Amino acid sequence: MIDGVKVIPLRKIADERGMIMHMLRNTDEHFEQFGEVYFATAYPGVIKGWHSHTKQTQFYAVVVGMIKLVMYDGRPDSPTYKELNEFFIGENNYQLVRIPVGVINGWKCIGTETAIVANCATLPHEEGEMLRYEPFGDEVPYDWDCVMK
Repeated sequence: MIDGVKVIPLRKIADERGMIMHMLRNTDEHFEQFGEVYFATAYPGVIKGWHSHTKQTQFYAVVVGMIKLVMYDGRPDSPTYKELNEFFIGENNYQLVRIPVGVINGWKCIGTETAIVANCATLPHEEGEMLRYEPFGDEVPYDWDCVMK
């Protein structure tokens, strides 16, 4: 696992009225600080990425649909430099994933419905703080195609 990445199982509490999906509380041991919460959507097959942040840590949870979340450690001073992680998260695998500062990440909506990703970032959005890379460029050694094993 890339240094600083955490995967935390999340609870869903369902009854005949619907469901509560926990994400992050300030009493959780993995809580750091609150900057902002926002939601991002993607249609099936769409790729969002690559990008990294220079100041903020992100906490992703997928509340609708499924995504393939890929992270690449491009931090030269990291013990896991050049390591790649791939996670499948969403309704069928409800988890919170911590993405550390400087880790390049991207995600692809998989399945047949629009995915909704919730991000609780440690800092509010700041223009220029996020670095963007081409999804099919050479910054990250990764092929977004579906692997049929």
